[in-house]
Amino acid sequence: MRLSQFHLRTEKETPADAEIVSHQLMLRAGMVRRLAAGLYTWSPLGLRVLRKVEAVVREEMNRAGAIEMAMPSVQPKELWEETGRWQKFGPQLLKIRDRKEQDYCFTPTAEEAVTDFFRQEFASYRQLPVNLYQVTSKFRDEIRPRFGVMRAREFIMKDAYSFHVGDEDLQREYRNMYDTYTRIFTRLGLKFRAVAADTGAIGGSASHEFHVLADSGEDALAFSETSGYAANVELAEAVAPGARAGATEQLRKVDTPVQKTCEDVAALLGIALQRTVKSVALWGEDGFVLALVRGDHVVNEIKLAKLAGLADYRLATEAEIREHLGAEPGFLGPIGAKRPIRIVADRAVAAMADFVVGANESGFHLAGVNWGRDLPEPDEVADIRNVVAGDPSPDGQGTLALARGIEVGHVFALGRRYSEAMQCTVLDEAGKAVHPAMGCYGIGVSRIVAAAIEQNHDASGIVWPAPMAPWQAVVCVINPKGNAEVAAAAEALYRELLEAGLDTALDDRGLRPGPMFADIELIGIPHRVVVSERGLAAGTFEYRARSAAESESLDREALLSRLLAR
Repeated sequence: MRLSQFHLRTEKETPADAEIVSHQLMLRAGMVRRLAAGLYTWSPLGLRVLRKVEAVVREEMNRAGAIEMAMPSVQPKELWEETGRWQKFGPQLLKIRDRKEQDYCFTPTAEEAVTDFFRQEFASYRQLPVNLYQVTSKFRDEIRPRFGVMRAREFIMKDAYSFHVGDEDLQREYRNMYDTYTRIFTRLGLKFRAVAADTGAIGGSASHEFHVLADSGEDALAFSETSGYAANVELAEAVAPGARAGATEQLRKVDTPVQKTCEDVAALLGIALQRTVKSVALWGEDGFVLALVRGDHVVNEIKLAKLAGLADYRLATEAEIREHLGAEPGFLGPIGAKRPIRIVADRAVAAMADFVVGANESGFHLAGVNWGRDLPEPDEVADIRNVVAGDPSPDGQGTLALARGIEVGHVFALGRRYSEAMQCTVLDEAGKAVHPAMGCYGIGVSRIVAAAIEQNHDASGIVWPAPMAPWQAVVCVINPKGNAEVAAAAEALYRELLEAGLDTALDDRGLRPGPMFADIELIGIPHRVVVSERGLAAGTFEYRARSAAESESLDREALLSRLLAR
C-alpha cells in the first residue's frame, strides 16, 4: 500500500471529549470518527486493524470446528416474546417499527434467531453437535455511551451458539471454546486472564469472561497468586471468617451528631474501620430488608440479588426507612426497628463482636454491640460483599490479589433455557423428542482494538502487538521527488518485502522526516525503515522497532534478516 494513495489523516491535538487513552489515540490516529453518540465510522486505517482481529477470530473458530453463518441484524418482536426478553432485556433493546406497523428490534445478541434457525434445519441427534457463529454488527442502546468504541452503542461482535443432545457434550464444547478463546487472545499478543463470572442477562449454568488486563479496565478481577483461581469480583466468594469472639464490651450509646459514614464514626471513636457495620436499607419482594456489611467492605449487588426475595430489590426510600427504622440515613442499624424487618448479615458481620452500628436515632450510634446479647442472630447470613485484596482464596490456596480488566470475550453454558422457551426439539437415539442444550460464546471484536491500545501505548502513540498492526512495516522515503535514486531504492525494498510476505506500506507522501516519523509512531507500526540519500551512500538503511528507544543502521542483509524473521 502506497500511503500517497491511502487515506491517512492524523491529529496532533488530543480531543477534549475523549476520556481514556484508547479513545484519544484512535481519534488522533484517524482510526474512527464519531457519527453520533456511541456511533463511529471506521476509517480505512481503523478497518485494517479490525480486519486483522476478525481474521484471527475466524481462523481459530474454523479450526475449532465452528461453522460461519449470517443472521439478520433486525429481528421480529415475536421471536423475543417467545423467550420473554422483549420486555426483560430492558431499554438497551432498540425497538423499531416498519411501515406495516410491525415491531422489530436491532439485535444486541442472537439467541432467539439462531434457535429459530436451528429448529427449522435440525431434527436428529445425528446432526449434532453443531456450533454456528457469525461476525456482525450489534446494537445496545447504552444509556451513557462513552470511551469511544469501548462502550459504543453499535459494535462488531463474534457470537457463536452450540447445540447438544446431552450436557456432557455441552461441557466438552464449552471447554473447546474456552481453549479457542485462549488461542485467539494469545495470537493477538494480548495479556489477558480468564475468570469465572456471573451469567447475567444471557442466563445459563456457567460462564467465564476473558479480560485484557489494563489499569483503565471497568471490571475488577480477583485471583489467587499461588493457584489458578480467578473470578470477576462480582462473583468471587468472600470466604467465611473464623468463629466469633466473645463479648468484652458493654452496649452503649455514643453521640455522633454529624458523623453519618462508617469512616467518620470510626475516626471520632478512635477505632479501626473494620469494627463498624454499614447498614444498607433495601426493599425486596417481601418488604423491608436491612443488609449489613463491615464498614470497610462494599455490598455486592449481584450477590444480593441471588438471595431469596431480592431478585428485583431496590434501595428503600427515605419514607420507608423512617417508617421501619425511625431514623434518617446515616444512623441506621439492626437494633430497635419500629416495624418487623428482615436482617441479612454478611459472613464477616455475623462473626463480629463488640461492633458499632447506627442507633436508629439521628445523631447517635451504638457501640459494644454483640449478637445474641444485644440483638437476635440475623435472619440470614450470606456472602454479600465484594472481596478485597488479602482475602483468603476460595480454593484454599493463598490469598487474593486484585487487577483491572476490560472484558473482550465471554463463554456461557446456557443449558435449555432458550430451546425450552422456543419449543425447539430434536430426536435422541431412542427416538424421543428432547430439548437440546445450548452454549453461547461471544467476542467483542471492535472492543479488542480499543483494549489492545489501553494495554499497549506510550507517549508517542499506539504500540500495536504485531498481529494487530495495520502494517507490519513502513518504508519511509526521504525526499522522494528530489532524488530518483532514493525513490527507486525505496520502491525496490518495498516490493521485496511484499514478495517475501511481509505486510508493508510505502510512505511516499513526501512529508518532512519529523511529521512522517510522528505519524508512523502514532499509528503504531512495529517496524520503520528509512531510505535516505545518506544511507544509500553508506550502503545502509535506518531501522527502528516501535518498541525501541533508538534507531539502528543496518545493511540490506541484516535488515531483511530482522524484518523477515519468523
